Amino acid sequence: MAHSIIHNGTVILPDRLLDHGEVVIVADRIVRVGLAAAVLPKPVDPRSAQEVTIIDAGGGYICPGFIDLHVHGGQGTDYMDGTPAAVRIANRCHARHGTTTIFPTTTTGSPDQLRAMLLACRAVRDSWNGSDGLNAADGAWIGGVHYYGPYFAPDKVGCHSREGRRDPNVAEYRDAFDLGIIRIATCAAELPGADAFYREAYERGYLCTCGHSNASWSEMQSAFDCGMRHVDHFWCAMSSVASLRQRFGTPMQASMEQFVLANRDMSTEVIADGMHLSPELLRFAWSIKGPERLCLVTDANRAVDMPVGRYRFGPESDGTWFESDGRVGFVEGALASTVKGLDHMVRHMHRAAGCPLEQAVRMASLTPAERVGLDQEIGSLTPGKRADVLVLSRDLEVQRVFIAGREIEPLGV
Repeated sequence: MAHSIIHNGTVILPDRLLDHGEVVIVADRIVRVGLAAAVLPKPVDPRSAQEVTIIDAGGGYICPGFIDLHVHGGQGTDYMDGTPAAVRIANRCHARHGTTTIFPTTTTGSPDQLRAMLLACRAVRDSWNGSDGLNAADGAWIGGVHYYGPYFAPDKVGCHSREGRRDPNVAEYRDAFDLGIIRIATCAAELPGADAFYREAYERGYLCTCGHSNASWSEMQSAFDCGMRHVDHFWCAMSSVASLRQRFGTPMQASMEQFVLANRDMSTEVIADGMHLSPELLRFAWSIKGPERLCLVTDANRAVDMPVGRYRFGPESDGTWFESDGRVGFVEGALASTVKGLDHMVRHMHRAAGCPLEQAVRMASLTPAERVGLDQEIGSLTPGKRADVLVLSRDLEVQRVFIAGREIEPLGV
């Protein structure tokens, strides 16, 4: 079994930074996290006759791998392209930005397009841990699919295809759930059949979320009673007091924003790319929800690591056209997803919003792992967990990425 020691760095723990730390990996597991040994072992450990690989963090940071709950694609591909090749390209793209566990996210689309995406993700997930061992060359490990579209409110579709939007269909979503690849399920809470959707998803152990919705407090409460516990990309494509006044008139109604901020059991996520939300909004969300209930996500599209230009959001065949300026996507002047990786989100949350580094990292690692019930396996540098480890520079740039103890290609390759 391979034996590695990552040393000469500051270890990022969920609640603090550990200077002069080290992480010891045997095979695909973390076996020790603590202060670095005064004397490093020789390249061959005579006690086990195993080669020991010494990895110098160069005075940077030793960090848990990032976990992205909401991501559509990268490097020219969208998961809705529906092929294993597209899935692998996007997974490798985000792995180079530090994402070691990923939840490919559907858009709106036809039943056939959604099924093709689910089957492609399942095939890649199943081959990642094949007979020849862990296939980290395929990029980030798929923790499950985020079944996001197509059940959006008609007036909150955003940059997604309107033709692919619909109300929940029991036969359709049960068929999708039965494929065994979904781990997160989204529906607009005000749609007819939303409560049944949430109950079914909750009973299957999914993280149930509300997104692209114009729901009121009472509709959110009904969804909460059926198992909904999370809201997608806070302040984006969601209800507000003003939008609900257009639905209901007066008296004005409390919205998704108030419900999430007032309910300690609700979590949410922010796109901290510097384009979607101001530093003040990021700081406000963090200060109210705290790092245990706020996740960092990318919501990234296929333009990540691609030149400025015109791309499709969703399936390559008929997805909505958007423009990337290298900072964010646009559709007719409105924002259309981001073009940055999760490493960028962590840096921006730390620098612009003033969030302590260990908390910014927690929101991109342990917190999402907790929300999907995988925190016993991934999400922090803890002995016994899978060895998903990053080496970051002092400027928080990704230098090296290890997934299940195996190093992947560096950023830019």
